[in-house]
Amino acid sequence: MVKNFIPPFILTFFLSLLIILMQFLWKYVDDLVGKGLEWYLILKLLFYASATFFSLALPLAVLLSSLMTFGNLGEKYEIVAMKSAGISVTSLMRPLAFLSLLIGLFSFWFSNNVLPIANVKMKTLLYEIREQKPALSITEGSFYDGFGDFTIRVGKKHLDNENIEDVIIYDHSQRRGNVKMTYAKRGTMMMTPDKHYFLFTLYDGFFWDESSNQNNRRSEYPLFFMKFSKQYMKMDLSSFEMQKADESFFKSSNQSMTISELSAEIDTIQQERSQRLQRIGLRFSEQTYFFNTQLLRDSGYLSLALTEPEIAMKSLPIAAQRQILDYAIQRSNEIMNTCGSAFDIVDIDDLLLFSYQIEWHRKFTLALACFLFFFIGAPLGTIIRKGGIGVPLVITVVFFAFYFVISIIGEKMAKSGEIAPWIGMWLSTFIILPICIFLTYKATMDSAVLSPDTYLNIVKKIKYFFTRK
Repeated sequence: MVKNFIPPFILTFFLSLLIILMQFLWKYVDDLVGKGLEWYLILKLLFYASATFFSLALPLAVLLSSLMTFGNLGEKYEIVAMKSAGISVTSLMRPLAFLSLLIGLFSFWFSNNVLPIANVKMKTLLYEIREQKPALSITEGSFYDGFGDFTIRVGKKHLDNENIEDVIIYDHSQRRGNVKMTYAKRGTMMMTPDKHYFLFTLYDGFFWDESSNQNNRRSEYPLFFMKFSKQYMKMDLSSFEMQKADESFFKSSNQSMTISELSAEIDTIQQERSQRLQRIGLRFSEQTYFFNTQLLRDSGYLSLALTEPEIAMKSLPIAAQRQILDYAIQRSNEIMNTCGSAFDIVDIDDLLLFSYQIEWHRKFTLALACFLFFFIGAPLGTIIRKGGIGVPLVITVVFFAFYFVISIIGEKMAKSGEIAPWIGMWLSTFIILPICIFLTYKATMDSAVLSPDTYLNIVKKIKYFFTRK
């Protein structure tokens, strides 16, 4: 059974990983295209990204491979032969169930020890790629402003991508507009071997400069003009080089922490949140009475105001009462604004706390999914008895999509605080578990409730009932 299970498991695992990786590429294709990236950087990014999807691809591979294994055995009637020899379905499932448990434990270890490192590496490299400027792409008839203070327009570019014609270069280094311009009828462009500079060799051109005497109205020579037969221009490409980012900036992310680090961060946030709520309550209790004003102190009604505020107010003149009430309204608004700002910070703490708790539970739910999905694939393969990859793939997509949608719904509700994080993250597990128990029970009891032949026979009987004479 193990020998029959391992080959399709390896195949479906890499197939699942490839499908998820294609989704990653589609999501970040705009950040990768046009940057002139080296091939090894793309492979490095894909390697780190595939490591982050490792724990997600394992449950999908277990489901599909177990379905294929038991479906092939059922289609060839090998399960029937084993049953006739006294081997039950439970005995057939036991070694693969133990193997699925080991896969789940490995998934947990991987997500707790390797996944945080891979997340840091991937986010750092992705940030560096995003911050890198697009690679040189000088096209005919368009203005290119990738050289910083210079804007270049090439009228015609030859097929060798070196010889150019009708070249216009604007120099905006003085921030005065188009006061410096170079025009050449033809020229060449190339990059230095070290890729630090871009060289233009221009022929038969002119140079205009209106910046030297722009602010001098009495100048008799407001324009500097020069004609040249050959001129060199060098553009600095240092801004196109990839800048290294600090990995420590991404280590504080919830996806870049282990179980112990997440637990410590959760405890810290909970303590800070509790202390902030205590400070809010203490400040509000200190400001409960708004009659402690200088007016009440001078009138001698301060002690009475603290015990019987209504009697103290009636003992004062109308003008003093209005003054005290205006002061009370002002202080009340100040306290409400202060408390509102403080509770906004508490809400931010709650959202941050939820994100760490969600990631803490995710490491367990994905590991347990490897074990549970086996008890979906194996019973379904025994009942349906369809081998190959066609029918198992369809069933796998349906069940995994169902599980994935429930997981997303629960996670979204947990992030917004509508339900507790542990409920949101374990919601899909709570729903999948009864299905696993039901399918396993039906498979061990030789039930035909999910067999296609059962429903085909029912359809045939109904058709015969309505077509008979």
